[in-house]
Amino acid sequence: MAALTARAIDIPGKQELTHPKKAVVVGDSLIYGYGDTEGGGWVERLRRQWMAPSQPGPIIYNLGVRGDGVRQVTARLEDEFKLRGELRRRVPDVLVLSVGLNDSARLGRPTGRAMTDEITFTRELHGLLEQASQLCPTYFIGMVPVNETQMPYADVLYFSNIDQANYNQITRHACEARQIPYLDLFKRWQSKGDAWCHERLCEDGLHPNVLGYRTLIEDISGWKPLMQALA
Repeated sequence: MAALTARAIDIPGKQELTHPKKAVVVGDSLIYGYGDTEGGGWVERLRRQWMAPSQPGPIIYNLGVRGDGVRQVTARLEDEFKLRGELRRRVPDVLVLSVGLNDSARLGRPTGRAMTDEITFTRELHGLLEQASQLCPTYFIGMVPVNETQMPYADVLYFSNIDQANYNQITRHACEARQIPYLDLFKRWQSKGDAWCHERLCEDGLHPNVLGYRTLIEDISGWKPLMQALA
């Protein structure tokens, strides 16, 4: 990955200073890094990489909460964002969102009620993206496929790739409408086949395992829109 630089701060009457760019990453367990016993998730892997004294990079904050859906992320977004300013009167440079998987879950059985129905999800997602885009440049990282043969999750939640495909499409279209770059991990991983995907998931069929997060860090560090925004 190319070297990432600091942003200049212009202080009248003083020599120009620089500080590293800041990114806040808000979302669910894919952001939290659940399942990665080796590296703590893709956000943590990037944080460690960018802390190298020989090549310091951006500051990145992991604001992932397991089980969060679009409503929960929306409720905490602005406060989480503003509390990561570090320098007075300065806020983060980049906001990364990743949410939607938990909203797609069905309760009790494969045909049960969705945690967040598609109409409500669409409305609330548009609200989240509108709020985010008013804070700073925003980027969205999509969900990865699940292993349906391992359902139900936690004995009550049923996830399916059919439902995921619908929620993924809703999210992609919402991002396109606001010109928010979207990394379609669901489509990318599915194109590799079920066996390839299942090899990268934990036994719960839901969360990436160590191999999965190794793959994610390659996918995300190679995503030019985000890396260019942090350069």
